[in-house]
Amino acid sequence: MTDRAFETARIDDLERPDGWSPVRLHFGVQAFGINAWTGREAEATVIPEHDEEPTGHEELYIVTSGHASFTVGGEAIDAPAGTIVFVRDPDAKRGAVAREPGTTVLSVGAKPGESYRPRSWEVNRDVFALLDSRKNAEAKQLLLDALERYDDRGNLLYNLACAEAQLGETDAALEHLRAALGESPSLAEYAREDTDLGPIRDDPRFAEIVTVS
Repeated sequence: MTDRAFETARIDDLERPDGWSPVRLHFGVQAFGINAWTGREAEATVIPEHDEEPTGHEELYIVTSGHASFTVGGEAIDAPAGTIVFVRDPDAKRGAVAREPGTTVLSVGAKPGESYRPRSWEVNRDVFALLDSRKNAEAKQLLLDALERYDDRGNLLYNLACAEAQLGETDAALEHLRAALGESPSLAEYAREDTDLGPIRDDPRFAEIVTVS
């Protein structure tokens, strides 16, 4: 944060190795979600296929460089630089791939008529890399710090359980797994096979937690 009336940045300077430029996080934007995504190679995924049914967000995409190909609700959209794609319906599946190397898409989203709340995928995106690298203590701390900042906590709690299971913190892992499935019951099926939860799978409480009626 700053006392100045404005801040500036370049998308290229914010870009991470996976092509994500976390614009909202960088500036601390609170009114709406905004990010940029870059595909360095032709046919690279720029916007992964998804819908916004859980959030109710409208989303607007601007192709700032290169050439993208969108699919929205099953309809193909050719999108050279300068194209704006507005997806009003949260239920519509959407996604985009780069047709040229160096294609960048800026995305903006929020739910009409409601105050914007950041979504936890911003943190989980970094957590996955930490868990994959077995940096479980770092992942745990990142998740604990994030729990109070996000309303959609199911995936945060689930990943926290994974980190704690790997750290040998069985009671905490089971407690957080129970809380995660309470918020996101669909995670139960994934939990049954998740290798990160292997250290707690033989605990009798695990079977009780992941049994969904």
